[in-house]
Amino acid sequence: MTDPIADMLTRIRNAQAVSKAEAMVPYSNVKFAIAQILQQRGYVKDVERVPHASVGTAFDQIRIVLKYQGKEPAISNLKRVSTPGHRVYVAKDRLPIVLNNIGIAIISTSQGIMTNKDAKKKNLGGEVICEIY
Repeated sequence: MTDPIADMLTRIRNAQAVSKAEAMVPYSNVKFAIAQILQQRGYVKDVERVPHASVGTAFDQIRIVLKYQGKEPAISNLKRVSTPGHRVYVAKDRLPIVLNNIGIAIISTSQGIMTNKDAKKKNLGGEVICEIY
């Protein structure tokens, strides 16, 4: 697999398409940080690290409990912006505005992974990982 973050976003998208309660994703620090941002912003209900022994796999997993509003998923669009073949970097004054500031962009900065709004407050630029609304 060449793009584990795109795989994570696709697993969430696919789980929501069939109204699953949760999505399981292989663990990494970056994916866990993205999932925590999704939880903090109210796009998913819960995020937890599941040890590999309890799920019977060779690696730890991230359990993402999905959130629905009625029958509609809380996340209407997940879009990967920067890919391994095409990195997208922005300066602090060119941070993306997603859906007229209704959505968020997740940015990888020198101070960690954060939303575009937090990066603007801290006056930071970085790599645009994905956009969510």
